[in-house]
Amino acid sequence: MSDLFTHGYALLIGVGNTVASGYSLPVTVKDAQALKAVLTDANFCAYPNSPDHIRLLENQGATRNAILDGLDWLKECAEIDSDATIVIYYSGHGMVELDSSAYYLFQHDFDPQAIPETALSAQTLSEKLGNINAKRLWVIIDSCHAEGMASAKDLPTDFVPTALPKGVVNALKRGEGRAVFTSSRGNQSSYVRPDRILSLYTYHLIEALKGAANQPGDRLVTLSNIMTHLGKTVEESARNFFGKQQTPFFDTATEDFPVAMLCGGKGLPSQTQSPELPRVMTNQEVMTPALAMARRSLAILEEQAAGFGRLEIPGHLRIQLEEKQREVAKLEASLRDGKSNG
Repeated sequence: MSDLFTHGYALLIGVGNTVASGYSLPVTVKDAQALKAVLTDANFCAYPNSPDHIRLLENQGATRNAILDGLDWLKECAEIDSDATIVIYYSGHGMVELDSSAYYLFQHDFDPQAIPETALSAQTLSEKLGNINAKRLWVIIDSCHAEGMASAKDLPTDFVPTALPKGVVNALKRGEGRAVFTSSRGNQSSYVRPDRILSLYTYHLIEALKGAANQPGDRLVTLSNIMTHLGKTVEESARNFFGKQQTPFFDTATEDFPVAMLCGGKGLPSQTQSPELPRVMTNQEVMTPALAMARRSLAILEEQAAGFGRLEIPGHLRIQLEEKQREVAKLEASLRDGKSNG
């Protein structure tokens, strides 16, 4: 195995300071910097530490044009490297316009009085992602922060802080080999740890990249490893620290895939398996994160359906709901069968 995760490419965005100072959130820069540190650490994720593989945008550097240029750079990376794994990480504020349902991510140079014209819209982001022809693309959005806007009094009344709506997630993951992770869902907030070092979500994301959910013999960190760890720890930390609910959301249009090396490719020590042989995951290990992901998707669809009250639920939503219910039931049955045969 190579000493580096040579097919890994990452664009990391920590908005930090904004021109409209009331929206500044310095911890987002700490998030992006810490994520870059673990990704490029040869003893952990082992991404090549060069501008050809990883780019960090922060504070005054996290402008709309710089973000769009970074996405174009990732498009070029995928064209050059047909085996590329693309990672896009954003930590900052996200809001939805109530009238249009359009979603926006705020970057350094957005204008709160001209959000549609100056902020990064989810539609633009989705179009850019659609141009990245990579087999494996992972988008991570740590937004809807609970703080950092105490002095932001100039936000138009028709904009509301929220996590990425389901429709936006669907647009972002359009295509094969796509996964979108968000730090919370619905109107939940995303919290910063009491020690002020990192956001709660990114702290646990870094734990997962260091192998917190891996098993002895593993040599790589995969999407399912990340989901397993975040799905447990983020909710627990939000409840224990703040008495609040923060539920991370995962949506994929892909099979599980590796996103980084584990311990620089050395992996966790194994007493029972040769380190030269790949470890075969059990059915339960495969099914459990898939079921957790399906249940979370079902819960969101059920919330959307409940919002119609006595009104007729739209046909497309009813179909999605029924399909997801069948998927959950099938995974539950498979998991039960696997346990009874084990």
